[in-house]
Amino acid sequence: MTRPSHPAALPAARGEGSSGSAPAPLRAVLRERRRCSPLPPPGGRGVGGEGRRLCVALLGIAALWASAAGAQVAIAPFSTAAAGNAPPAGWSELAFPKIERRTRYELVVDDGATVVAATADASASGLIRRLDVPAASARVLRWRWKAIELPAGSDTRVKAGDDAAARIYVTFRYESERLPWLFRVIYEAVRALYGELPPHAALMYVWDARAPSGASFPNPYTERVRTVVVESGATRLNQWLAYERDVLADYRAAFGEEPPPISGVAIMTDADNTRGRAIARYGDVTLSPR
Repeated sequence: MTRPSHPAALPAARGEGSSGSAPAPLRAVLRERRRCSPLPPPGGRGVGGEGRRLCVALLGIAALWASAAGAQVAIAPFSTAAAGNAPPAGWSELAFPKIERRTRYELVVDDGATVVAATADASASGLIRRLDVPAASARVLRWRWKAIELPAGSDTRVKAGDDAAARIYVTFRYESERLPWLFRVIYEAVRALYGELPPHAALMYVWDARAPSGASFPNPYTERVRTVVVESGATRLNQWLAYERDVLADYRAAFGEEPPPISGVAIMTDADNTRGRAIARYGDVTLSPR
């Protein structure tokens, strides 16, 4: 895979105030809490430590892929749902094996609109919406969120601090011809275990406690997930902020190629690594051609 020569050159997010059990998901990290034995290459030699780490990450993505039934293009808005504990229509909970404590998600009314309230207490889980749409037809991602409490000591650049009050993921459909041999072997191992191929790659838009806004870097557990920091620090806590990203441009800058079709969108608030607490709220998430 060709890595971008200037990963920080991703378009800046436009954020402004407004009134407004399945294995691990998109972040594809799984904290290395699970062991994985990927299929050996010809000759019987294993893929080694790096291959095992990649396999662990891909197993998490595979769980995301397999956990939601049926592909949907539309993303049901949270704002049209009734308040309560059930996941929003079309969204599914993602619970992590080996992580007993789950983030609590519920639909609440905030400033006159129904939103998803997320509270993580040394916990991790997410909500995902499976899609199947060409990236060029859904290149503009828009959402709004409000972070209320950042997990103390978090920093998504390092494994020990990889927690965040708010994340939005976009995943891309697996296409074998795009990956080198080792990746294809591991993806096939994932399919043998779960009956589905994981996504090809993912973009993760995050509110980070420490990394500066505008930074872009590989997830500390796998290069198949690119972190893009759209908000940083506590300065704008307790404010509804709206964002817009060109997913197509972000993918090209991150991975140096044209993206496969978009296969899913997810939200996640977590504080399991730092054993802390994180609180956020999510408004509607949309994808559109422009």
